[in-house]
Formats: sequence, structure tokens, C-alpha cells
Amino acid sequence: MVSGLRILGIDPGLRVTGFGVIEKHGQNLRYIASGCVRSNSGQSLPERIATLFSGVSEVIATYRPDEAGIEKVFVNINPQSTLLLGQARGAAIAALAVGNLPVAEYTALQIKQAVVGYGKAAKEQVQHMVARLLCLSEQPRADAADALACAICHAHSRALFSAE
Repeated sequence: MVSGLRILGIDPGLRVTGFGVIEKHGQNLRYIASGCVRSNSGQSLPERIATLFSGVSEVIATYRPDEAGIEKVFVNINPQSTLLLGQARGAAIAALAVGNLPVAEYTALQIKQAVVGYGKAAKEQVQHMVARLLCLSEQPRADAADALACAICHAHSRALFSAE
């Protein structure tokens, strides 16, 4: 099979950053890989950021995506949590930039709308639709499903702006 456009989706988190890799062949999507990069809560913040940066860099080196999509940070009730999430997201974006990948950013609402058709869908609905859209035999875990959903959102969104 001729390879298509390879897209990496990232669901950033300080403790767990999900990743999902798909290929787009015309209007068809094909699952490549998914998983999580985990930092240790016993590490200092700089060590955790370095772990996330290295992990995302390793994913890029392993799967060689052409483009990436990442979820935007939502403003949490707890400003400290929002700040930490932003720093984790920054580590992921830095890895994507160092990997010379074009990066698109999507809100959770946009991602859920693209995958489920409803912007306030529950996590379980996202997991279910990701499994259906990618013809997976079982539902991916939540963080990986969110990252795959981001990749699917990017695959659909980029089609709106290009002559595919």
C-alpha cells in the first residue's frame, strides 16, 4: 500500500501525554499506532517536562509523521493546573517544532465535533467513535483515544483547506 499523509495527534498532559498516529489515504483513515508518554510524579517539574519532550521526540523519530495536531489548553478552575498543563503542552509543541512538523491546534470542542458530531461528547463516546472510524477491534484507552481523535480532527479539517 502506498503510504498516505501521516498525522500525529497529541493530547497533552503533565502526567500522561497521549499520542496517536494515523494515515490519510484520500478519504480513508488508517490506524498506525497510539500510546502514552508518562512522566513520574516523583520527578521535578523540569525533569517531567524533559521526559515529555524526549518521549514526543521519540514518537516522531519512530513514526515519522508529516503533520501534527495538538489539543489546545482549556482554562481550568484551578489556575495552577492550567499553568502546568500549558507547560506540558509547550514541551510537546517544542518537540513537534524541533521535528520540523507543521502543527495545527484544536479545542476539545472542535475535536469532539469532528469525531462524534457533538462538541460536548463524553470520553466514552470519543473512544467508541475513534474505534469505529479507525476499524479497531477494541477501544483505545482514554488518553490515546483523545490523541487519535485529534489526529482524525486534523485529517478532516485539513481537507477543508486543501484540494484533496
